[in-house]
Amino acid sequence: QGQLVESGGGLVQAGGSLRVSCTASGRTFSTYPMGWFRQAPGKEREFVATINWSGSITDYADSVKGRFTVSRDNAKNTVYLQMNSLKPEDTAVYYCAAGYFGPTWDKYLYWGQGTQVTVSS
Repeated sequence: QGQLVESGGGLVQAGGSLRVSCTASGRTFSTYPMGWFRQAPGKEREFVATINWSGSITDYADSVKGRFTVSRDNAKNTVYLQMNSLKPEDTAVYYCAAGYFGPTWDKYLYWGQGTQVTVSS
């Protein structure tokens, strides 16, 4: 049974940058497409970005396009989300997920526990 663990969340000022990571253990996810989602208090889970198994294809939510970049290092079993030009509305718990390429959260097979990202104005 595989496990995904997010890290790198924290508090950052608006306009700043942060990189969150998702590291897999227990099995390799190098052949799995991966995704990032976020959920703010009182709101539904929201798609952020997705990446195919090799990293050659990515897709983003319109709200983060041009500011966020998803990438992966299969040798390290890790997926990254680089977040630039952060806004207060980016504040949420960020989750990584594995097993599907696309924005539909309930098609993903594995989920991490999440990491909090807070952007102050």
